This record gives sequence, C-alpha cells and structure tokens, in this order.
Amino acid sequence: MPDGLIGLVLTGNAARLGVEPFFMELITGMEEALAPFSTTVLLLVVPDLDAELATYERWAQDHTVEAVVVVNLVPDDVRPGRLASLALTAVLAGRHDDHVFHKVVTDDAGAMTAAMELLASLGHTTVGRVSGPADLVHTAERSSAMLRAGEEHGVAVRITEADYSASAGIRGVRELLATHPTPTAVIFDNDVMAVAAQQDLIRAGIPVPDDVSLLACDDSPLCELAVPPLSALSIDVHEHGLTLGRAVLEALRGAPPRDHAGPPIRILRRSSTAAAPAASHGGPA
Repeated sequence: MPDGLIGLVLTGNAARLGVEPFFMELITGMEEALAPFSTTVLLLVVPDLDAELATYERWAQDHTVEAVVVVNLVPDDVRPGRLASLALTAVLAGRHDDHVFHKVVTDDAGAMTAAMELLASLGHTTVGRVSGPADLVHTAERSSAMLRAGEEHGVAVRITEADYSASAGIRGVRELLATHPTPTAVIFDNDVMAVAAQQDLIRAGIPVPDDVSLLACDDSPLCELAVPPLSALSIDVHEHGLTLGRAVLEALRGAPPRDHAGPPIRILRRSSTAAAPAASHGGPA
C-alpha cells in the first residue's frame, strides 16, 4: 500500500457529505499542511460506526495510513480507545477526555453565546435553532451554551434536531415557526440547512429578515451568495484544517499529546439578521 496517507473517515450519506463545504475546505487545509512532507489525506465515507471501526482495523493491519483524524466526536466515544488498542496515531477534532491523542479544540460554546447576545441585543425574545445530531459533542456544547445565554438574557429557546441536510433544514424551520410564541430568529448548525430554509421561507412569502432573522453556524460561499446574504458564525475552516494537519505532523514526530487551539469563531453579520419585528416596528400593533 502507498505510504504518506492520513486517514479521514466520515459516516453518513455520501451524497450529502459531498455538498458539505465544511469538510471539503477542512481537507484542503489539512493537505496544505501535509503536502511538504509528501503526505496526503485519504477520505473514506462509510455508512455507520461499525464500518468506521472496521476501517481502522483494516488500516492498522495493512499499514495503510500513518495516522487518522477523528471528527464528530460523541460523549463516551469508543473510537479513541479502539485506535489506542490498534496503536494507530490519531488526532481528535474536538473536545474529549482522552489523554492519549492530540486534539484540536474550537470554542463552540463561546460562539453560540455571542450569537445569542447579538440576537438578544436586537430585541429577539424567542430564538429557535435547527441543530445537528444531538449526540455530537459540539452540538451538546452549543445547546448548553444557548440555553445558558437564553436564561441570562431572558430569551426563550426552542431547539429541534436535524441531520445537516437541506431537507432537514426546511423541516426544522417549519416546525419551529409552527410553535407559539413563534421564534423571530433561527440559528442553524450548518450552512446547507440555513440556505435551504431561507429559500423555503421566501417561497412561502415569509420575508427574511423582516419576519424572521436567520444565522448559520458555518460560513461558506453558500451564505455569501444567498439572497439575502446569510449572517454566520465564521470559523476559518481552512486554518482549522491547517491546524489539524500540523497536529498530525506533531503527533507523528512523537511529541506529547496536547490540546491545540482551533481558529477563533466570529460573527459575520449580513442582511439575514435584523431587529425583531416588534423592536423594528416600535412594538406590536
């Protein structure tokens, strides 16, 4: 088998992952860090966790890869332990209690807190969120931070779970807007869901942001090209990939495991976010 490969396994629908800008940009950043060392990323999409674990066993047995990067961590994740037992070098993309591997950690909780503070300052008193899968660590961190910020600022929080797909974004926003009181702002855990939901709202005659403000947790060209352009929690995904690649190289050199800080997350406010309808019109009629 060829040398110089870093494995990245994604579980889920391959067609959906193919349009997920986050992962494509992440891999581009990783490869930029790895290229000077004649190393590249081997991406594999598998249907479920069992298939992912089987892939790691096969890679370890055949010496296919030098290391792996693990994404979408969940509480009590079994993958770090399995990788340790296989003696595979790994870098974890996210927060985890493991002390064996290098980790790259971003401040998802802080970013969600900042988003809620912005919406509260604009007069939004009920905020909805279409989240990613609830069992992911970063989803739980965002949810906890959102609930804490809502309590602190007197903002009612409604969260509905989705799977990052366009259709789930549409279902999620429809579900949220059918509740009472209706959210005047909705946060989406990725750009694909946010763009699809915005298009659905506009087709339904619900103006954005006049009736409802929207904000995506992942920024991408999709957000910039949307009409109106979507506000977003922006992380430099390319830089995140660079950090992961550098952490892999550090791990391969035998450096002691440590936490690497991911890029900061900032709010890019565009035309999809405005004052709550009551605030912008001087109060209810």
